[in-house]
Amino acid sequence: MKDTALYEHLLGMKTPWSVKKVDLSLADQRVVVEVVLKKGQVWADPTDATKRAHINGWTEREWRHLDTCQFETLIKARVPQLKYSDGTVEELVVPWAERYSRVTTLMTGFVIKLLQACPTTQSVCTLTRLSWSTVNAIMVSAVKRGMLRRTDEEISYLGIDEKSSQKGHSYVTILTDIDRSRVLDLIPQRKLEAAKTLIETLTPTQRASVKAVAMDMWPAFMSATKHCMPQADIVHDKFHVSKYLGDAVDTVRKQEHRRLSQAGNSPLTGSKWAWLKSYPDGRSTEAVFFRALNQLNLKTSRAWTIKENFSQFWSYSYKGSAKRFFDAWSNNAMRSRLEPIKKVVKMLRRHETGLLNFSQHKISNACAEGFNSAIQLIKANARGFRNFTNYRARILFHCGKLDLGWA
Repeated sequence: MKDTALYEHLLGMKTPWSVKKVDLSLADQRVVVEVVLKKGQVWADPTDATKRAHINGWTEREWRHLDTCQFETLIKARVPQLKYSDGTVEELVVPWAERYSRVTTLMTGFVIKLLQACPTTQSVCTLTRLSWSTVNAIMVSAVKRGMLRRTDEEISYLGIDEKSSQKGHSYVTILTDIDRSRVLDLIPQRKLEAAKTLIETLTPTQRASVKAVAMDMWPAFMSATKHCMPQADIVHDKFHVSKYLGDAVDTVRKQEHRRLSQAGNSPLTGSKWAWLKSYPDGRSTEAVFFRALNQLNLKTSRAWTIKENFSQFWSYSYKGSAKRFFDAWSNNAMRSRLEPIKKVVKMLRRHETGLLNFSQHKISNACAEGFNSAIQLIKANARGFRNFTNYRARILFHCGKLDLGWA
């Protein structure tokens, strides 16, 4: 088989395109494949079936292809610019690449696989000898293609969470599909309008199918859900509730440690993380140490016990039983005379409906919390992001479960 016929076969090239010649440079370790168009070729005018398109000009184009025997391979061709009867001018789409792309579709598929396997974009650039901008463009294009391929399928449970995107108070709002454990989309800021815009990326059919949304107690998320999906229940995420209670215990510990240190030695020195844990087995070295510390009749001990007792709330499957437990627990916590605990209890009482909805739907933002770890790794590998577009593309590429392949 001649080298021209070989590359026609490898590129899946058909009439009116053909390979004119193949140049091999050992010194440059490069293969250049020159592709030409059949003379006299005509094209139909998509705007008027009775007419044909005219060639308005030619553009010299070059595409990077998969390596041939470890030699860098380039495809070169003169591509016509077609003018239609309505005055529109556009470049002809070649069969081996997307319009205006710098790489072939086979190279695009290879880069996508490398991006899924490699920790950083720069690693892919090193392996393929492509520029960062080219690799990044492939990723962004793949995400756009994957988002367009998403079907109008029903979504029963959503999760809305926030994530720090840059240093300082810069946040993005992330929408997740809890059942399928995937990121649906994200948007800058965590304000009401941003949350509404994010929810409205779903189709009306999808919004109508949502039964409940897991979230923290951020008012913007609650208002956006009520506005866009009035039928959906709001379920307050148990991980955020546990964080609020844990922070209250830590505040009590800090206050008591400061008071005991001023009076003499404080047994709370170096015990911060011990109060934020649970000890289900009770037999580990940490559990034995903590049991002795917890028996000192400290205010921190009472706060920790109140926090631990609340974990029983998540086991109820009926709203009535959950409400009876919540009322008894909150009354007991309000009598503790621990202001940080009382502050959290008052907040939980204001959001009692969202807490009780957990007994019916049993959903949480656990998958979103898992995505937070993946997103943190993406940010660390990228050494930060200069713009939101690249940040969004990487999160959806790695966490969106999109169909990224070339059709």
